[in-house]
Amino acid sequence: MTLYHPPPEDLELPKVLHALSDPARLQIVRELDLDPTPRPCGSFDLGVTKSTCTHHFRVLREAGLVTQELQGTSKLTSLRRKDLDARFPGLLDAVLDAAGVQSLA
Repeated sequence: MTLYHPPPEDLELPKVLHALSDPARLQIVRELDLDPTPRPCGSFDLGVTKSTCTHHFRVLREAGLVTQELQGTSKLTSLRRKDLDARFPGLLDAVLDAAGVQSLA
């Protein structure tokens, strides 16, 4: 199974902003920004069903915010901080700051 990850030059601002507009997806990005260690999807406590979690991770991945690597039966998720900062300088910090989050980057 191959997971789609858009190349950095194909990241689109409307897709990135849409992905960040949902509180659950913003929480995922916030947690990944605070701890850059790749994490399995099940380690996030979002308070939603497994299928809804899967949807949120797919939206984030297809927008280019995260990368996911298959490892056995899990997907390890990482924030694409460098790609986002290169394509949209300051955007992620501005969004996280507006949401009341201090970035460690």
